[in-house]
Amino acid sequence: MANLEARMQKLIHGSGVNINGKNPWDIQVHDPRFYRRILAGGSLALGESYMDGWWDSDQIDVSIARLLQFGIRSKLLSNPILFLNALRARLMNVQSKRASFSNAQAHYDIGNDLYRAMLDRRLTYTCGYWKDAKTLDEAQEAKLDLVCRKLGLKRGERVLDIGCGWGSFAKFAAEKYGAHVVGITVAKEQIALGSELCKGLPVELRLQDYRDINEPFDHIVSLGMFEHVGFKNYRQFMKVVSRCMSDDGLFLLHTIASNRSVFTCDPWFNKYIFPGGMLPSIAQIGKAVEEIFVMEDWHNFGADYDKTLMAWFANFDKHWGVLKQNYSDRFYRMWKYYLLSLAGGFRARENQLWQIVFSKKGVPGGYRSIR
Repeated sequence: MANLEARMQKLIHGSGVNINGKNPWDIQVHDPRFYRRILAGGSLALGESYMDGWWDSDQIDVSIARLLQFGIRSKLLSNPILFLNALRARLMNVQSKRASFSNAQAHYDIGNDLYRAMLDRRLTYTCGYWKDAKTLDEAQEAKLDLVCRKLGLKRGERVLDIGCGWGSFAKFAAEKYGAHVVGITVAKEQIALGSELCKGLPVELRLQDYRDINEPFDHIVSLGMFEHVGFKNYRQFMKVVSRCMSDDGLFLLHTIASNRSVFTCDPWFNKYIFPGGMLPSIAQIGKAVEEIFVMEDWHNFGADYDKTLMAWFANFDKHWGVLKQNYSDRFYRMWKYYLLSLAGGFRARENQLWQIVFSKKGVPGGYRSIR
């Protein structure tokens, strides 16, 4: 085991992260089997061994950010599970209509109590906009308002929200801008709570796959859902948006994104957090919209996701005393690793957050970027 420990320490030397060191971001190993497991299993093993209690770090977000900035992915051997996931994604449509419902249930239907404890008061499960915000509630209000302003939203306009979650955008757009909103999601628990939260407003939330939508809207938004569409379906997704949006309307796509073109997500995230998920690249989005849309504006505020995830974890951790009645200690470690390691990924700028505005034929005279 001593040789394996030395090999691991050599592998991460220069990252600023040490094994059993004194810094709060150093990795404290509790089980010596950790070394062999990580060297053989890569990122999947790192997450699973944390869930199993084999290691800890007082600052997982810092640990992951430093390792990613150091380039740890290229130094670990390719995980066979990652290869198999990529091969499966190439050969099959793992984000088919049938799969989309089961994938959603695995994450979004695990309990509204969890999300009510973790998220802002509007239950907005996407990146906040922290430009002038000091709290999570302010950042999410600012993001929702930013979306409405980018659309030039007017009273009485009909908007489709693809992947509406618990209806935070729909409720905000109806309350603040007088819009009529149809929101669709494939998560039953989101519909149940979201419909209650939007009661009395010109908002309709439906349990529906995007591929089944065929009706007219002035504008369309999709906030944090495109990560579940899959590269095989990007082109079809854009065609659905085009057929449903008016010729002078705008489509705003808000998505987490990757610096490189991939065909599946990290194996740990695929297994435990977002089954069937993957992050799009510039090239993949560009190919999907070619000859369908004009790209009017491309806004990257990925660094704000770091702050958002840290705020979510603070809320989750604060309310764990109540939540643990319904969730296991292993779930706590899984969810903690999810939120903090993802925050580290955004801090390292490995992940991005894009808001892209599209038109069908180009805005006459040009689109004015709004920040």
